Amino acid sequence: MPQPLKIDFVSDIACPWCAIGLSSLQLALSRLGDEVDAQVVLHPFELNPDMGPDGEAIVDYLGKKYGRTPAQITQTQAMIRERGADVGFSFGPRERVYNTFDAHRLLHWARLEGRQLPLKLALLRAYHGEGQDPSDREVLVQAAQSAGLDAAAARRVLDSGDYADEVRAEEREYQSMGIQSVPSIIFNDRYLVTGGQPAEAFEQAIRQILAEG
Repeated sequence: MPQPLKIDFVSDIACPWCAIGLSSLQLALSRLGDEVDAQVVLHPFELNPDMGPDGEAIVDYLGKKYGRTPAQITQTQAMIRERGADVGFSFGPRERVYNTFDAHRLLHWARLEGRQLPLKLALLRAYHGEGQDPSDREVLVQAAQSAGLDAAAARRVLDSGDYADEVRAEEREYQSMGIQSVPSIIFNDRYLVTGGQPAEAFEQAIRQILAEG
């Protein structure tokens, strides 16, 4: 009989390691098969909450935030593409960083509609795979539609400003728990795993958590 497992996945669409981590977690869960009955809930985190509507060039953004040179950024992106390929996620060209608050509002709504994970995957593909702007309303609506959500309803959510308070409250909650980087994955409200871990690491962690009951 499968053992229940609660997974809270704190992440941002802007984060490439979150795309790797989620793909890796899904791969680990598929390997575990009927051993586990996992409930995955996605929670918001903004790496760049003050980002303006036009976004910023990745080279400028990472240079200012982490002091990286263009050569270092190119090297890191090559490593990220390789790590993504290992877990079945294809990274395309990403030249800019964008604000993701509206995307998080839409993800909150999608959770209520039971389509949160498909929307998250669609948004990660749109940005990291295709270089689209996840703050653009049309990109968000298209992602919602591809995830099986109603496009008109998605547009109403975006136009209304709904779920802004809920998203900010969740962000504060996880920050108050000490989460400062993503992805941060919490299992059964007790065990924290951080970073874009390989599928083997997630599988081992889950087996250990299930064994401890």
